[in-house]
Amino acid sequence: MKALIFDCDGVLVDTERDGHRVAFNRAFAQIGYTFEWDVGLYEELLKVAGGKERMRHYFDTKGWPEDVANQDSFIRELHKSKTDIFMRIIENGELPLRPGVARLVDEAIEANVELAVCSTSNERAVNLIVERLLGPERKAHFKIILAGDVVSKKKPDPEIYHLALQHLGHRPKDCVVVEDSRNGFLAAQAAGIPCVITTNSYTEEEDFTGADMVVRELGDPPGECVNIECLQKFSQK
Repeated sequence: MKALIFDCDGVLVDTERDGHRVAFNRAFAQIGYTFEWDVGLYEELLKVAGGKERMRHYFDTKGWPEDVANQDSFIRELHKSKTDIFMRIIENGELPLRPGVARLVDEAIEANVELAVCSTSNERAVNLIVERLLGPERKAHFKIILAGDVVSKKKPDPEIYHLALQHLGHRPKDCVVVEDSRNGFLAAQAAGIPCVITTNSYTEEEDFTGADMVVRELGDPPGECVNIECLQKFSQK
C-alpha cells in the first residue's frame, strides 16, 4: 500500500448527526426559519451527497421559503452560514476524532504510507478538522486534501477518487480508501480502489456488499483495531 485515503465526515469525525445536522438547524434558526431537520429526516437527506445539494433537494421537495428571490444565491449564502457554524462547533471541541483515527494515521506515517483526504464537504471545514483534531504535525504528512467543489460530480461518482489518483500518482490497487457510507463505497469501488468501511449510526444498515472490510470503528487498544498491516493486505489483492 502506497497511500491511505480517508473520507472526512463519518470517518475522521462522526459529524453528520451531531455536527452538520445541528449546524444546518442553527443556520435555519439564525435567519428566522422554524423548520428543523430531526434525526430521522436527516438520515433520509444523507442519501443526497453534498450540503448544498441536500438543501436544494429538501426545498424542492418541501417547498421553498416565500422570501427566497434567487434560489442559487440563497443556497450559497445559507450554506456559508452553516459552514461557519459547523467550524465553530469543531473549534469549541464539541466533536472528537473517531476511535482509532489518530492511531492509524500515526501507523501510516511510521510505515511511509502517503495520506490523503477525499470529501464532498466544504473545503474550509475539512481542513479545519484535519488541522485542529489531528494536529499540524500530522496534517503536514497529508499529501493532498481534496474537498468541496473540487470536482463537478460528487460521490457516488468516482470523480474525486480519480482526481486523487492523478495527484498521488498511484494505481488504484496501490491505495486503500476508508469510507463510512454506501455513496462513498460506490465511489471508491467505481475507481477500483480497495475500500474499508467504518460505519456509524446513520450508515450501519446500508449495503456494503463487496467492501474489503466492514467494522463499526477503526478502534484503539485494548479493543480490536484495524491496523496498517491489515490494510496492506487489501492493496495487495
